[in-house]
Amino acid sequence: MANFILQALMKFGKTFKVSWLENAICFGSLSVLAIVPFIELILRQFSLTISSSYALITHFLLVTGFFAAMLTTKSGEHISITVTHHIKNEKIKRILVIICTVFSVFLLSILTWNCITYIKYGFIRKQIGPFTDQMLAVAMPLGYAVIALRFALKLKGWREKTLAFTAILLGCFAALPAIAKIIWGFNPPEPFFSWVNYIYDFALHFDIPLIILLILAGFAGMPVFAVLGGIAMVMFQAAGYEPEEISIRVYEALTNTDIIAIPLFTLTGFFLSESKAGERLVRTFKCYFGWMPGGIIIATVVICAFFTSFTGASGVTILALGGILFVILSENKYSERFSIGMLTSAGGIGLMFPPSLPIILVASTSNTILHYMNVPTEYSIIDYFIGALFPGIILVLAMIATGFALTAKIKIPREKFDSKLAFQSLKESFFEILLPLILLAGYFTGLLSLVEVSAVSVIYVFIVEVLIKKDILLKDISKVFFKAVPIIGGILAIIAMAKALSVAFIDSGVPDNFAFWMQNVVQSKLVFLLLLNLTLFLLGCVMDIFSAILVLLPLIVPLGHAYGIDPLHLGIIFVINLEAGFLTPPVGLNLFLASYRFGKPFLEICRNVLPFLLVRVAVVFLVTYLPPLSTWLVGIFK
Repeated sequence: MANFILQALMKFGKTFKVSWLENAICFGSLSVLAIVPFIELILRQFSLTISSSYALITHFLLVTGFFAAMLTTKSGEHISITVTHHIKNEKIKRILVIICTVFSVFLLSILTWNCITYIKYGFIRKQIGPFTDQMLAVAMPLGYAVIALRFALKLKGWREKTLAFTAILLGCFAALPAIAKIIWGFNPPEPFFSWVNYIYDFALHFDIPLIILLILAGFAGMPVFAVLGGIAMVMFQAAGYEPEEISIRVYEALTNTDIIAIPLFTLTGFFLSESKAGERLVRTFKCYFGWMPGGIIIATVVICAFFTSFTGASGVTILALGGILFVILSENKYSERFSIGMLTSAGGIGLMFPPSLPIILVASTSNTILHYMNVPTEYSIIDYFIGALFPGIILVLAMIATGFALTAKIKIPREKFDSKLAFQSLKESFFEILLPLILLAGYFTGLLSLVEVSAVSVIYVFIVEVLIKKDILLKDISKVFFKAVPIIGGILAIIAMAKALSVAFIDSGVPDNFAFWMQNVVQSKLVFLLLLNLTLFLLGCVMDIFSAILVLLPLIVPLGHAYGIDPLHLGIIFVINLEAGFLTPPVGLNLFLASYRFGKPFLEICRNVLPFLLVRVAVVFLVTYLPPLSTWLVGIFK
């Protein structure tokens, strides 16, 4: 028996991969985020509760964030600016990759030591179920160390790898303030004390060149989260903060309950996109709208809005539903040019409707910045959702009207309404149609918190798509999780670093100084809004919406306050403007995704999208210069 057990252990040892454990922890922590709030919701009906449930889910969010980021690094899917995609010379592109990787490894090595310092001095070992907060926070240095090693190992050839591992050693040297504090506390002996002071002085005198270098590296393809973290670290170090300051801010960002909704709604979106929910919804909307003039256009826009509202990423909608909707539009005699333009453009309009992740992020970030500015926050996340409804409806109607106008001269065949078929299709897609109604009713009536709504959404789609519809087999659940993980890891990594950068910005007085300068240069509020529109169009071209929100909001919210712009109105402008930027040539992200999905040249996609883009721009200006479209409905509810 003992021999059998020994042989089994040896066999397991040979086949065991670290990635198994990594995947299991990520899968488990994501599951905890969904299951614990759901159980808490049920127990609350019986006046019962789970001990330390708040602390448990927030700390498992921290674990999820770092392990998802580790897996995102492994798959090479961290979000970066897309400018380098246009460089044709492969040698130059390779050099830029090496430089960006070496910079990332260097910064992550420093962050690893900073996190260890924070764990040693920043925790009181609070008990959270079977764990302590300090135990769960180990995910921070572990995560940064693994990410740094994976970046280093992705380089090819011994010379490139030597550069990367040299960067690790240099990062350890630059982390001397943290290492000295770990060993000796706050008073390291000589010569370490002098070296520590030298590093602080270096950061103080070279902060601007280092920040410029990091920004250039960002445009060269360095992951956005590393650029944001690097800038925050330089600013904190130059200001004389303790090494663990950036780790404190990362910890605060990834133990925020509002952020829990982001991974859970992303997971909900992937359960829907990996099942046959899209096909069922298409059949239903085709039955109910196909008899109308332009009914298929209405169905296409509404379905795209539905899916994007859950995934938070318009590109996912294009990739997941583009194929089936393209076939249906083609079968109904719509031209290829029109169909591709419509589908590429309709992918993002769902970001204006609950449970839109960008709306959640804008609301949470704006309120955080206003808090640090000592400005009272008047609006909750619910208010931002309400404020986005009118602009979202206008955008949907504008897209439908554009579709009608472009196909007015084409005789599109209409299907006869078949009540029996319509009832059958409604029966098939009933559970998917019911999902947003349940979530909206629960959230807007106050019966469910945002965390509970996101948890209910995951449990609901799991029951529907796995147990009832059986579109997803039990053995394939992990595949759905790990398709969502790269997006979750990429977004949470950026959120964590952006929180640190926001605090560094506000503490340094940069937003106040920038607002003072801008007011001297631009006196008109309308001119400022126009400049904001143009800036957001450009940022939407080269950055994903989450990065753009987190990078620019810390600068713009103080400016908006200085110009007397309602923060709710400002937030709605951000989302609707940035999403339009995804369709803006020459580097709009959705244009590339559509080119990939439909197998058409990039320039052809641009031509197809142009009429829809012009309408989107018109709606953006309408929302920007008519604030009541965003604020009137909220005022009624308040």
